[in-house]
Amino acid sequence: MRKLVYYVAVSLDGYIAGPAGEYDFFPVDAEMMASINAQYPEFVPTFVRSQQGMPQDEPSKRFDTVLMGRGSYEPALSAGVTNPYAHLKQYVVSTTLGHIDDPAVTIVESDPVELVRRLKGEPGGDIWLCGGGKLAGALLDEIDELIIKSYPVVAGDGIPAFSGAFRPTGFVPTQRRAFDNGAQVTWFTAA
Repeated sequence: MRKLVYYVAVSLDGYIAGPAGEYDFFPVDAEMMASINAQYPEFVPTFVRSQQGMPQDEPSKRFDTVLMGRGSYEPALSAGVTNPYAHLKQYVVSTTLGHIDDPAVTIVESDPVELVRRLKGEPGGDIWLCGGGKLAGALLDEIDELIIKSYPVVAGDGIPAFSGAFRPTGFVPTQRRAFDNGAQVTWFTAA
């Protein structure tokens, strides 16, 4: 069965972006990017792969589907890119976005839990939950794994990694890697 994997960057205080969606305060370095890109090339948007030193047609290793909320989709859309992950099947969960004139992107206005359960039952690679916090909160019971990039910075305010009802949910750390910029990537599986 396919897994839903939430891969996200977080500040020490649990924010994935600032109040206006900012994420440029995370101290990224070349070693960390090279490591993540080599392990998960599918996480790199198609339109920026050449800037990351990757071929446009770099094959996916694990994921063939990406699921994101409107806030995670908005930066590409604001740059005029309607199909940011052309190498993946793309779903955008939003009740306010409306129609996107791109057949490669499916807008989902209904229950994301129902969608994820359906996708998990279909053949294919794993499903990457790209964000955001409201969507992750709604899908918490469906998340099989977490890949958390934790940066040594306090945001103070912004978009939390998970937003929703109080629902303590256990995960078990399976691996951790530290980088010279002070960031750590930790892999977790659902308890």
